[in-house]
Amino acid sequence: MTVYFEEEGAYQLPFDCRKLAEKVIAEAVDYEQCPYETEVNLLLTMNEEIREMNRQFREIDRATDVLSFPMVDYGTPGDFEFLEEDDSYFHPESGELMLGDIVISKEKVTAQAEEYGHTEEREFAFLVAHSMLHLFGYDHMEEDERAVMEQKQREILERLNILR
Repeated sequence: MTVYFEEEGAYQLPFDCRKLAEKVIAEAVDYEQCPYETEVNLLLTMNEEIREMNRQFREIDRATDVLSFPMVDYGTPGDFEFLEEDDSYFHPESGELMLGDIVISKEKVTAQAEEYGHTEEREFAFLVAHSMLHLFGYDHMEEDERAVMEQKQREILERLNILR
């Protein structure tokens, strides 16, 4: 597993973001039973930068907590079988499955942790788990999809003993 980690802005979260992200990403990959070594890009940024990305890519002009940019076009979320026939999703040098990009606002992590009454570590881990599920093709636009994602997020975090 490769996690390309980048951090912008002077604001720092009070824990090892890279270490926690790698732990959650690895657990999400195991939870979804992904049969491949994976590659994920993670950018930690500030509200203004994520607002610009949200405006540019989603035409929503406000800061958000997390953005997910999946590289794999799943027919069914979490179904990896089609990849046996299509090597275009794999890094040509490492052979790793390129899952996509995660962008997280550090300021939103702090604000939402306070709002929801849990730690910044828990909020950060939740956002990484949530985004990983998007990178596996899951969404939450419909009620049934939302319920599936919420259960999976909860189970991933429980497996890591990261609780509210």
